[in-house]
Parts: sequence; structure tokens; C-alpha cells
Amino acid sequence: MSQLAGRRVLVTGAAGGLGPTACAAAAGAGASVRLVGRDADSLAQVATGLGTAVAGIHVVDLLDPAEVGELGATLTDDVDIVWHLVGGWRGGKPVHEQGLDDWEQLYDGLVRTTVNVIRAFTPALKASPAGRFAIVSSPQALAPTSTNASYAAGKAAAEAVTLALADELAGSSATANIVVVPAILTPEMRASDPAKDRPPFVRAEHIADALVYVSSDAARTMNGQRLRLYSGSPS
Repeated sequence: MSQLAGRRVLVTGAAGGLGPTACAAAAGAGASVRLVGRDADSLAQVATGLGTAVAGIHVVDLLDPAEVGELGATLTDDVDIVWHLVGGWRGGKPVHEQGLDDWEQLYDGLVRTTVNVIRAFTPALKASPAGRFAIVSSPQALAPTSTNASYAAGKAAAEAVTLALADELAGSSATANIVVVPAILTPEMRASDPAKDRPPFVRAEHIADALVYVSSDAARTMNGQRLRLYSGSPS
């Protein structure tokens, strides 16, 4: 039996590094999929591989709360699951050397988009008998390194908002959880250099499988949790 049979999944960042694989996993698990992003052509390309599983393509600026709010209001009765997969990384310098533009860009991509999506789709999650919300985060959120302060801060804030949503959903049939990976190994990265060894990276397919799991009935009692797809310290 398909894990998400009959469920309606909305994927933000659908044309990003993880997005196409996640969309394919949702479709493969029996769900219909709505693709959200900024570029119509890129979204259309992702949709081509999903066939009849595509329920809609939505070109939206996730930094615009009015646009996201309008989408959420329109789809209140048409979404069960939201995977917010908008990311980004800027770093490599100690905090005292890193420019404020890095902080601003990561705040926008990692925090503002998460807040806007949660604000817009909380009613849909509460209305669904199986509402699910999930983001993908990093160990940096709990254990920042000296050259990743802005990224770690952005991820930590996104996690905090997601856990606050989980608290809001407690006692309902809806949940919010976090999948944690050190780095994402996309199919494109593997194809570009098949022989390259990337030990800390987690395959996009495995992350997508985790998103399917936390959105399934099997994880219905899992709320406000960080699902770690790596070994090592608990952070």
C-alpha cells in the first residue's frame, strides 16, 4: 500500500536541489503534488516527470507574505502535507569577517520563507485529518562551527519556528517535524562526478524517503522531532 495514497502534498522549492527528488517520492508514494517556486520554466520541467500526479504549479515569491498568504487561503481545503524545502548556504568565513549580506540572504531564504509558509498553511494543516509539515535542517543548527555562523543561525531559527508549529498542532491530528542531514547529495552531483567520495552527504532519495515517512500514518504520533539521517553526536 502506498504510504501517502490519496494525500495532497505541497512542495516549496520544488525545482531546487532536493525538490525534484522529493516531488517524485511523494508521487511514488501515491500522493498528488503541488509544485511551488519562483521560476515557471523550472517548475514545468519538474512537473514533466510526474505525469498525472501534478495537482498544480504555483509561481510564488515566498518572501512576499501577501502572495504566500493568498496561496494558502486558496488551497486551505486542498493540501494535507507541506514540505518546505527552500534552502541555501553562504559561509566559509569566521563570524567577524563574514559580510552582513550573507546574513541577510540566509535570513530571507531560511527564516522568512519558513515563517511565511507556516503562517499561510497552518489552517490547511489543522483542517486536514492528516496534516503534516516538514523541513530539512542541518546539525549546524545545534552545533555551529566558526565559519558557518549565519547558516547555523538561519537553520536554528527555522527549526525554532517549526517546533513552535509542532506545539501549536499538539493534540490535533497534524504534526510538524524536522529531517536533519549534514549535506545533500543530489542526483546531479552524482552524475557530474560518480567516483567522488562524499562521506558526510546524504542522498536526496534517502532524504525524500524520510519526508515520506514523517508524513505517513506510521509517524502519526511523531511531532516536534528532529529525525537525524547521520551518525555521530546527538547535535
